[in-house]
Amino acid sequence: MSLGAAPNANGDEVSPIKDDSTAAAPPPAQPDPNAKAVHDVINSEIGVATLLNRLKQSIASAKEFAIFLKKRSTLEEEHSNGLKKLCRLTTENVRRPEHRHGTFLHSYEEVINIHERMADNGDQFASSLHQMHEDLLELASNMERGRKHWKATGLAAEQRVADIEAAMRKSKAKYDGLAEDYDRARTGDRQSGKIFGLKGPKSAAQHEEDLHKKVQAADADYSSKVQTAQAQRAELWSKLRPEAVKALQDLIKECDSALTLQMQKFASFNEKLLLSNGLNISPLKGSEQGSQPRSLREVVYAIDNEKDLSNYVSSFANKVPARTPEIKYERNAVLIPTTQPSAPPQRQSDPPASYSSRPGLPQAFGAAQSPHQTHMSQPFNQGPPPALQQHERSFSQGPPVQQYNNNPINSSMNTSMGGPPRVPSQGAPYNTGSIASNGPPQLSTLPFQTNQAPQPSFSQPQQQTIPAPYSQPPPSGPPAANLPPLKPVFGLSLEQLFERDGSAVPMVVYQCIQAVDLFGLEVEGIYRLSGTQSHVNKIKAMFDNGRVDFRDPANFIHDVNSVAGLLKQFFRDLPDPLLTSEHYAGFIEAASTDDDIVRRDSLHAIINSLPDPNYATLRALTLHLHRVTEASSANRMNTSNLAIVFGPTLMGANTGPNIQDAGWQVRVIDTILQNTYQIFDDD
Repeated sequence: MSLGAAPNANGDEVSPIKDDSTAAAPPPAQPDPNAKAVHDVINSEIGVATLLNRLKQSIASAKEFAIFLKKRSTLEEEHSNGLKKLCRLTTENVRRPEHRHGTFLHSYEEVINIHERMADNGDQFASSLHQMHEDLLELASNMERGRKHWKATGLAAEQRVADIEAAMRKSKAKYDGLAEDYDRARTGDRQSGKIFGLKGPKSAAQHEEDLHKKVQAADADYSSKVQTAQAQRAELWSKLRPEAVKALQDLIKECDSALTLQMQKFASFNEKLLLSNGLNISPLKGSEQGSQPRSLREVVYAIDNEKDLSNYVSSFANKVPARTPEIKYERNAVLIPTTQPSAPPQRQSDPPASYSSRPGLPQAFGAAQSPHQTHMSQPFNQGPPPALQQHERSFSQGPPVQQYNNNPINSSMNTSMGGPPRVPSQGAPYNTGSIASNGPPQLSTLPFQTNQAPQPSFSQPQQQTIPAPYSQPPPSGPPAANLPPLKPVFGLSLEQLFERDGSAVPMVVYQCIQAVDLFGLEVEGIYRLSGTQSHVNKIKAMFDNGRVDFRDPANFIHDVNSVAGLLKQFFRDLPDPLLTSEHYAGFIEAASTDDDIVRRDSLHAIINSLPDPNYATLRALTLHLHRVTEASSANRMNTSNLAIVFGPTLMGANTGPNIQDAGWQVRVIDTILQNTYQIFDDD
């Protein structure tokens, strides 16, 4: 890596950009003060041995750093796996009914998502360190082989020259000794007496001649060894030693450079890990605030304790016991003197007023409009659906069970649709019915049938949310759409929309489903990620003031997530949830059944008893969500994820003890989505 270059987040080298006109010339290289000493050492007899020891140190350092990377990789991998396991367990536990829900649950889930992304970053970091560990081990192995080769070659040449020089010195010592003996014999400096040889005593002349011959032979041997030593030393100095020194220097430089590069990569990967985790905890704010993920601080600060407490307490409003009458003294009628007969009071057992006589409801809801179920599975490029289309309500198996909603509106509407007639219970409570002898337990065999639900009294008008006149604008809207809505859609009940528009499936539901089917099935996190609130308000104002065609993505600002958010907001704004408050307890009891078949058939029976606009809208939405799950490999939204999103939306955030029933609400929607074609026909 060049000097002055800083590695980026990927470990690549990024050189600073300099202007040619202002760039200063690089400073001249400073001379090495140890250059002469280095030259003297490497060209001496100890040069090869010194470089071999230095290469051994480099190899040992590379191995030690490889061990450090291996241990650090193991620690990061264990930390990443532990963090993922913790997030998974926490996600499962926090969604249980005994924990807080509402804004706390949403923020807690976002905190867990941030930690999951941090765990993924740690996993990538551990994989990179493991690869660096493998590279360093391979480098050290190659350096070991090169060191062994040049150790054998370079030291063998040095040893060979040393042995020749030792033999030369030994020959010289022998030659010098014989020369001194010969000199003493020649000058007469010898001991008195005769010299004995193998063949008898020798004379002085013979002894001198023998020494002369030996001196000549020693001189020849010494001269040849000197020549051999000179030749070997010259070859060592000129060829063998420089080759070994250069090869060892190259190996040392390669090992040191590779080790330094790996350490630079390690520093870059650490910076990348910390930067990625920092961006997860506190993302950079862009121009569009709505599309940016929230920081950890923002997520935690979004918890509204007052709102959560208010929603939880208000969810028990339907369980408040009736107010006890005022305590007063009543005298027995026997003791009251009779003056004139009075009209008998009406008994509680007298039949209630006719349902059709209630104000504000049509006399024949299903007769004026013949079958009105909207066929939502048709190709969306054929334009809006016809207002009225006929199909039957299906049953899971066995004969149709007796429905426990004997509302004359529902009966007339269902008969007009050509579906199975809704048989009245002949005065029996709604939760009684016949048990099919050749099928799974139907609605009447469920545990929740033992509790008699209170029969609604029609003698007095029901307390329900009556929407404001159509001339009144909805409370919310974009700043540019403050005019009164021409044709309000949000905040009205499904029955009111059906009476006005003549379509069982509201047009806003149809258009949103059409847009997601055409442009959102491959979008990751569809229905889970929130759209831009300003876009949602603009699209909402479009529905309140005229017709909309979502086959052109420009009509919804090319923001399919905002369309999905608008669909969820429509269901949340309904005065009565899509699955109705009346049947809430039945859905929860059915969801608590462990047997999958019984739970499916029980939910199927309750769904068949829904009002016709609710049934048609639920059918269209369920078939659409089934298409979303078929593309879950791309959008990562399976039935479980969709059930978590739509559970409180379709069953009502303020219906029943929604906080503690949240898990059962999710189970209701999950069971419906998993049994789409067993509950609804795909005509």
